[in-house]
Amino acid sequence: MILNVNSKLSEYDIVIESGLLSSVGEYISNRLKEKAISVKKMFIITDERVDDIYSNTVEESLKENEYEIKKYVISPGETSKNILTLAGIYSEMSDFSMTRSDMIIALGGGVVGDLAGFAASTYLRGIEYIQIPTTLLAQVDSSVGGKTAIDISQGKNLVGSFYNPFLVLIDSSVLKSLNTRELTSGMAEVIKYALIKDRKMYDLLMEIESKNQLFEKLDEIIYRCCSIKKKIVENDQFDKGERMILNFGHTIGHAIESYYKFRKYLHGEAVAMGMLRISEIAFKKELIEEKTVKEIRNILKRFGLANKDDVSNKELIKYIKNDKKKFGEKIKVVVVEQVGQATILDKEIEFFE
Repeated sequence: MILNVNSKLSEYDIVIESGLLSSVGEYISNRLKEKAISVKKMFIITDERVDDIYSNTVEESLKENEYEIKKYVISPGETSKNILTLAGIYSEMSDFSMTRSDMIIALGGGVVGDLAGFAASTYLRGIEYIQIPTTLLAQVDSSVGGKTAIDISQGKNLVGSFYNPFLVLIDSSVLKSLNTRELTSGMAEVIKYALIKDRKMYDLLMEIESKNQLFEKLDEIIYRCCSIKKKIVENDQFDKGERMILNFGHTIGHAIESYYKFRKYLHGEAVAMGMLRISEIAFKKELIEEKTVKEIRNILKRFGLANKDDVSNKELIKYIKNDKKKFGEKIKVVVVEQVGQATILDKEIEFFE
């Protein structure tokens, strides 16, 4: 399955195919030939976990297609998504004598993809990069759309750029190596898409009763999520309008992650809590019906994501004040009015209390 994304920044393809990892070199070479681009060097950014499982497969495929390769391996997790890691990447790329005609490959989850994309957008004022996402969360969300970023102490993703990949290669078979917690975390983003734009996918997800059933439907699920994001991104590349609905649950979710210094929860776990909390707040303020809150809670519970945390919304306010969706004294709040339909509201920060 192939989706073409044609945004204001650039055009690129998303290729979704089980088992494609062993042929990435051929996919990349063919795409470069189509565009009459010559590339000699590939700089792979990955993390320790992914490196142990998949780097050899990718490297062998690239070598078969006569690319010169250098690999940079980071520690897994959000705590690596910082300026120090980025500085190390710049230094290694310089030592590798990277030029604007060379490429970066992001092989990993959202952290790797964000770092690699930001490095690509800034090194030599911009070089091409390819996303090869290896987590469900990255496959359905962060690898698509061109958002790149690093974290600073004041909050998540506060330093970054919009910079599209040259190509996105998604191999759903790699998800079988994820542990249950990582897979569940990724499902939070899948659920988000269903809640904001796709009632039929909500119903499909509610029928899934086992991990085997989930994997039978994964290619369809990934395709549906990427299709939703493609349409939204093409209309709003720079996140100033409709694209903000993709942040449903993220304002509170990011605040929870920041509160615990990115050490307690995975991104999807925090976003799931954010989706439920903002829905509960919206219900209390009579913006949505109780039925909607129950449907949101039910699907999160079905996939083991209806978690609670003791930190209060008031304690999260200082992080919410630094959210990227804050404009002046107001912040954009995403609320699901009914399953499959979301809206963006302008609210004061006190809305979250």
